[in-house]
Amino acid sequence: MQYPGIALSAVKLDHLSAFVNWVVEIGLSAASQARIISGIKSFFTYLLTENIIETDPSELLLTPRLRRKLPDVLSVEEIDEIMAQIDLSKPEGQRNRAMLETLYSSGLRVSELVNLLSSHIYYDEGFLRVIGKGNKERLVPIGSEALKHIAIYAQNIRVHIPIQHGQEGIFFLNNRGRKLSRVMIFTIIKTLTEKAGIKKNVHPHTFRHSFATHLVEGGADLRAVQEMLGHESITTTEIYTHLDRNYLKDVILRFHPRS
Repeated sequence: MQYPGIALSAVKLDHLSAFVNWVVEIGLSAASQARIISGIKSFFTYLLTENIIETDPSELLLTPRLRRKLPDVLSVEEIDEIMAQIDLSKPEGQRNRAMLETLYSSGLRVSELVNLLSSHIYYDEGFLRVIGKGNKERLVPIGSEALKHIAIYAQNIRVHIPIQHGQEGIFFLNNRGRKLSRVMIFTIIKTLTEKAGIKKNVHPHTFRHSFATHLVEGGADLRAVQEMLGHESITTTEIYTHLDRNYLKDVILRFHPRS
């Protein structure tokens, strides 16, 4: 779509809309369309700032709504199958089981897992004190199964590791007594997933997605899930309602006065 000879000051919304329609017709994806429109808007904002034009014709130009990609989620059976691949006869096996149980039981981010402190595990109360994004703290419940494996690791494995100076507070350690890297967690999970024969794209965040999805499917309050995940906005948490339409239907049938 071209307008030869047209001055920048003469460009109108109709011209830009016609160009966008052409972009749609040639089959570009919504993401590509959005990037092109963003570039157009930035260009005309610059022209307006530099007083090259008096009005911005792109101000009312509509950007296509992008569908949020739903994350892969593991079933309970798939999580059990991944756990079953861990060799508990090895010291790192006990640690890995405790880590994966913690990821699934409490929905931690991988950064929160590797930075978890021993002093932030409250065994009697069944809570973890987590340092999340923006250095914000939150208390997250943790299940008895995860606590059992955490205690096994702490009492039978971690006590025998020669801990490096400055790493004393970190709970999950490598065999050299240092904090595990995010890449190491990723590699551990990838290896176990391949052994289990699961073809999904599984990474540490998949356990967090699965934690939230299984809670929502079980009828958990969305705001409670938001608190446990440490989301700033509930709109971020709402993605998990899209993973189970039967759950939404059930909520409507139970709570809507006309149902």
